[in-house]
Amino acid sequence: MFRNATVTPPPGAYMSPYKPKKVWPPDFSKLSEKEQFRFERRYKRRLLLATARPRWDKLIRFTQLFSVTSVLIYSVLFMDWQSEKQPFQGIRDKFWGAVGAFSSQQRYERRNPDIAATTDQK
Repeated sequence: MFRNATVTPPPGAYMSPYKPKKVWPPDFSKLSEKEQFRFERRYKRRLLLATARPRWDKLIRFTQLFSVTSVLIYSVLFMDWQSEKQPFQGIRDKFWGAVGAFSSQQRYERRNPDIAATTDQK
């Protein structure tokens, strides 16, 4: 079973009977600057395409966005700034006032209706 896996191919088994048109890799010392630039540009582009990982890049971007956003939200809403005046106290009060309406304590509280709007008499 493993005997076939350990057999080395005969020398020249992977040699093509056809001669290549160009020698690879090219000798850059023998090329003109224009040809060197063309090769560099072409193979840099091919290298970028070959190493592109769109899913990985998207995951990294979303992870960075999530981490930065969560740090900002934490620092604005929860962080205890060691100072007399909290820099985001106005934002905190408005946010917790809006979210507090959904809490179980304030959910069923009746708010005072606007009398002028409700008594629209004709």
